[in-house]
Amino acid sequence: MRETTRVAIIGAGPAGLTLALLLRRNGIDCVVLERRARSYVEQRQRAGVLDHHATRIFDQAGLADEILTGAPAETLLELRYDGSPHFLDVPSLAGGRPSRSLPQQLLVRRLLAAVGDVRFEAREVALHDLTSSRPRVTYTDADGGSHEIACSYIAGCDGFHGVSRRSIPSAAVTTYEFDHGIGWLTLLADAPPPRYPLMAISSHGYAAQFARGPAASRFYLQFFADDPLAWPSSYVWDQLRLRLGDPSLPTGTITDREVVEMRSFVTEPMAYGRLHLAGDAAHIITPMGAKGMNLALSDAATLAAALIDGSPGALEAYSSSCLARTWDAQEFSRWFTEMVHDAGIADPFRRKLARARFERLFRSPPAAAAFADLMSGTDY
Repeated sequence: MRETTRVAIIGAGPAGLTLALLLRRNGIDCVVLERRARSYVEQRQRAGVLDHHATRIFDQAGLADEILTGAPAETLLELRYDGSPHFLDVPSLAGGRPSRSLPQQLLVRRLLAAVGDVRFEAREVALHDLTSSRPRVTYTDADGGSHEIACSYIAGCDGFHGVSRRSIPSAAVTTYEFDHGIGWLTLLADAPPPRYPLMAISSHGYAAQFARGPAASRFYLQFFADDPLAWPSSYVWDQLRLRLGDPSLPTGTITDREVVEMRSFVTEPMAYGRLHLAGDAAHIITPMGAKGMNLALSDAATLAAALIDGSPGALEAYSSSCLARTWDAQEFSRWFTEMVHDAGIADPFRRKLARARFERLFRSPPAAAAFADLMSGTDY
């Protein structure tokens, strides 16, 4: 079965769906292929914060009512050091630019409702003729039918393990990788959420708690050498109480457990021929600073603008524009990671450096404003 479209989009995550929505609202045909089933995509638990830059993407496209309804603006950020609370008014420090709380699975459901046509369970996806003026995508549907799509451009939004990045010859790109040497156990629990996003720094290790709706919380626990998935629930709650400095922390049923490896990855350039990478297909970042999903949305908006513009210069500038923002976010995430994790390591010098970074946020208004600016999302 053969067909044509302007843009073939591989992957129905936040980047792919946002790109499809922006293109279709501007009269550009596209097809979205997703290897997973719709139920998996809609229920996948990932990020939960849209920074101000990301919310502006939907605002400026006239999509705020469809996408951002009921996403509360975040106000204060609580940072606890050895149980002692400290608060930063991030929106005020950033000139009135709030982030919004919106779990990724809810964002994806809203994007799917707005986009409409997405082809799920697309198997054996392969990209062809990427350096020609007419690249092609072939795939097999859930019933075994073979399909071929001829297009003008391909957007690889299918994540780190997807086919898009692997379709680029290794000699055509440079990859940068860094292992932060830290692991997290993430937990979703039916437990009352905190009033404000909460991060706790202590010699026992890092912990955090964020709202995931009115009656659920996402918790994070740094782990060291052991297997955190084997931790009994009683031990998990004991560690959360210890590190959060809250002996009366309410418990609840733990509904999901995952391990997060703190690693970073960047591909340069983010394009090869008529293939343009976006989101996790091009870069992986630690969760510190909540930049993963926001970078993906920014990539999608930048690529959409270039495709709508249609000029060779706009598409040529896509990679360098996105990479400048990506490396800014990587540096901020690394800085933030060291500040909140190094309090629990053996090296006394690094512990002192981490404490100095923390105290500077509350002693120096310019330092606090710079932190808030990066948290809120830069608009360049």
